[in-house]
Amino acid sequence: MNRVTHFDILASDPEKVQEFYSKVFGWKFEKWDGPMEYWMIMTGDGPGIDGGMGLKGPQSSNVNTISVENLEKTLENVIANGGEVIAPKSAIPGIGWFAMFKDSEDNVFGLMQDDPKAK
Repeated sequence: MNRVTHFDILASDPEKVQEFYSKVFGWKFEKWDGPMEYWMIMTGDGPGIDGGMGLKGPQSSNVNTISVENLEKTLENVIANGGEVIAPKSAIPGIGWFAMFKDSEDNVFGLMQDDPKAK
């Protein structure tokens, strides 16, 4: 664990950006059947990671997400080591728990703890 396992691309015009990545890299997109407007990104076979696309909002940059075993403990470690929690623990129903932080150089990452019971 504690590896980058997912990336997010944010877009104000998702269809246009999906067309771009499909034509340039051959990526495939599938609408997520969840509580928000979101598309899963399949980048291909073999080594690498897949991602997702959501609507652009206050967070306007791409985000790499690190899978962790214990989100609360990781957030404590972020703070203890000079980082800042910028989005507190929240549920992604049926998927897990998500939060975001900045490191000491203002780099933003997401954190994800798998938990199919999250509500």
